[in-house]
Amino acid sequence: MFLDFEKELVELHQKISQLKRLYQLGEKEKEKDLRKLQREFRKKAKEIYSKLDPWERVQLARHPQRPHTIDYIGLIFKDFVELHGDRRFGDDKAIVAGFGYLDDLPVAIIGHEKGRTTKEKMERNFGMPHPEGYRKAIRVAKLAEHYCLPVITFVDTPGAYPGIGAEERGQSEAIAESLYTFGYLKVPVIAVVIGEGGSGGALALGVANVVLMLENSIYSVISPEGCAAILWKDQSKVKDASRALKLTAKDLLELKVIDAIVPEPLGSAHWDPVRTARILKRCIKKHLKPLLTKSPQELVNQRIKKFERMGIFVER
Repeated sequence: MFLDFEKELVELHQKISQLKRLYQLGEKEKEKDLRKLQREFRKKAKEIYSKLDPWERVQLARHPQRPHTIDYIGLIFKDFVELHGDRRFGDDKAIVAGFGYLDDLPVAIIGHEKGRTTKEKMERNFGMPHPEGYRKAIRVAKLAEHYCLPVITFVDTPGAYPGIGAEERGQSEAIAESLYTFGYLKVPVIAVVIGEGGSGGALALGVANVVLMLENSIYSVISPEGCAAILWKDQSKVKDASRALKLTAKDLLELKVIDAIVPEPLGSAHWDPVRTARILKRCIKKHLKPLLTKSPQELVNQRIKKFERMGIFVER
């Protein structure tokens, strides 16, 4: 599935697919032409992806084939056991939470999940958590703290669900409690923005000692569409809104909102999820290693100071 800015790659991709079929059917003389087209495809893709604007990165972050939390759990961790329910109301499938192994290290894993098929998207509410989802995340995070296990979170949501039922069950309180809980956890916390990081619904899982972002993910206080509607009252201004929001990984690294950018394979994460997961796993292990040597109080102090340094404020 190609996006609008990838149109130049479509024809090349079709030719490569045709030559591959012929080669597999025994026409070995096609190998030279096939390799030439593959080189041309990689060169063109590299050229296109080196000059993406913020709105194009938004489209990549929302790509329907982009790897989700469940994909990364399967590719990075071993023996994952999912826990369900918040012990108050029910189980919210928009958040996946449980325990597994990062190589031989037991860890807690918590993340937003959008779902892949139409049925899954409905079941997971398109990755927009209800209060019980955040309370489930809090429950698992506190369990991890009790057993002295690091916490890895995956951020990928348009935002918390804004429906009446969610508000009646305490959506804002659940997000606030999540922010407080993750802020003061006495174990290492690493957050990874893997797709869309929208508003407080994303930040609820984004308070961490180290915040990473995949190269083509986004992280912002509001969606470009919402920003365009409020500031310009015009949906055609989404490109201007995307630039103004400074929502790309490069922008946020410069603003010191995140700590590192995780590079994606040529094209984007959905082109090669397995390789993306390998790169991400190395990056998580690299940043987790020094955190494991810190005392509980050092971890809390470092996390609080990290967020205190963001932005500018005046005390009166």
